[in-house]
Amino acid sequence: MHLPYIGSREAYDDACILLSRYGDAAGLEASERAEAARNVGNHIHFCHWRQIERLLVIMTIDQSIGTIH
Repeated sequence: MHLPYIGSREAYDDACILLSRYGDAAGLEASERAEAARNVGNHIHFCHWRQIERLLVIMTIDQSIGTIH
């Protein structure tokens, strides 16, 4: 699994907000926001929400991913 690129603290904060508001449906909400941004031609917000969607997958897994130090 490739780890998502997180370009800013804002992306992490947005993921946490979605998790607190939507719980298990947070990834679906991020996906819907990405699609809405694409539909209006906003590629920057589209990429932002897609990154968050990928991050949410990792945040909801109960096991470690990658190298543990």
